[in-house]
Amino acid sequence: MHADDRLAAINDRIAHAAKLARRKASEVTLIAVSKTHGADAIEQLLRAGQRHFGENRVQEAAAKWPALREQFPDVTLHLIGQLQSNKAAEAVALADVIHAVDRSSLVTALARAMDGQDRRLPCFVQVNIGEEPQKGGCAIADLPALLAEARGADLPVTGLMCIPPASVDAAPYFALLAKMAREEGLPGLSMGMSDDFETAAMIGSTHVRVGSALFGARAQPEVQ
Repeated sequence: MHADDRLAAINDRIAHAAKLARRKASEVTLIAVSKTHGADAIEQLLRAGQRHFGENRVQEAAAKWPALREQFPDVTLHLIGQLQSNKAAEAVALADVIHAVDRSSLVTALARAMDGQDRRLPCFVQVNIGEEPQKGGCAIADLPALLAEARGADLPVTGLMCIPPASVDAAPYFALLAKMAREEGLPGLSMGMSDDFETAAMIGSTHVRVGSALFGARAQPEVQ
């Protein structure tokens, strides 16, 4: 299937899911997760009209996006992976939205970088919604304190983000994150990936992060 067709199919599925939930399709932003994919594959989606893209690593994003932005200056670049505090300044210079604010030290580093560059990027606080030790995200119980710290540092927190446990029904986790966002007065919800973005859209997600369903299987590194 060509990039145009894959993109149209995903947008149709988002629109259908939104309609079932009595939402507008325009309330759900599709982020094409372009990590591990080269500029050629990304450019196909750009030419098909996609404008929101997600990268996991600052270094990889820095290698691809400056040149692509010259051709497509209206792109919005989302950093969706765990971010090291020492990469905060580079992230603020490169990205438009940060999705994985998950700890106090990163709040401090991002606030300092935004102050230094006179730039304010919308941020999502990542919650470890399944309480999985191997995953990033702040603990559910720690969210109010981290949000208070972020607001105190003038970090523009727009919503919450999560990655539910794999191989189980994601709906209860999405519903819990939506409830937490409502309680904190946050409008944004970054939740839903290739396997569950329709469920997320029905439960209130404002940003779905879709990679393999748009690009096909992820490129694997060559074995030396």
